[in-house]
Amino acid sequence: MKSIYIYGASGHGLVVADIALASGYENVIFVDDGENEFLTFEQIKDNISTPIAISIGDNRIRKIIFDKLKNHGFDMPALIHQSSIISKSAIIGNGTIIMPLVVVNAKAEIGNGAILNSSCVVEHECIIGDFVHISPSASLAGGVSVGDFTHIGIGSSVIQKIKIGSNSIIGAGSVVAVDIGNNKKAYGNPCKEIGDID
Repeated sequence: MKSIYIYGASGHGLVVADIALASGYENVIFVDDGENEFLTFEQIKDNISTPIAISIGDNRIRKIIFDKLKNHGFDMPALIHQSSIISKSAIIGNGTIIMPLVVVNAKAEIGNGAILNSSCVVEHECIIGDFVHISPSASLAGGVSVGDFTHIGIGSSVIQKIKIGSNSIIGAGSVVAVDIGNNKKAYGNPCKEIGDID
């Protein structure tokens, strides 16, 4: 039986489990370090023959767990829902989760540990950094770049060739028509920087 661990037993984990099952895995085993009924990392850390997917929404915590799993030798395949449309020329990083109805077009590059959430669009030649979260129904036009750890809010639109820095947050429903720097909070139509993130 083809098994996979899912690290994180939240609601997000349920969605990741569905993607794993749709991708041909037959047995999903949740791993969670909280006080619950699930296996902990200490209990599975020596079983590196079973691949593992990270189902943690927080970008920086996902990076910490990714590094821990990598150092232990776990395989972290990208999980891509079968309803998504992914260009053959796109590059998808390790441990990235691509949810239902996502579109990733030609020569887009998606980093490690990213989340492309339901029905988002990443157009041609976009560059998405490591541990980014593109929320449901967000749309990125061609040539957009998004830095590591940045979160693009639900329903946001980013016009072509915009650069969004690392560790920034774009609020829900924003229309991004100017570049956004590193460590910024920004939202609105038009989207504007409204503050810094420590």
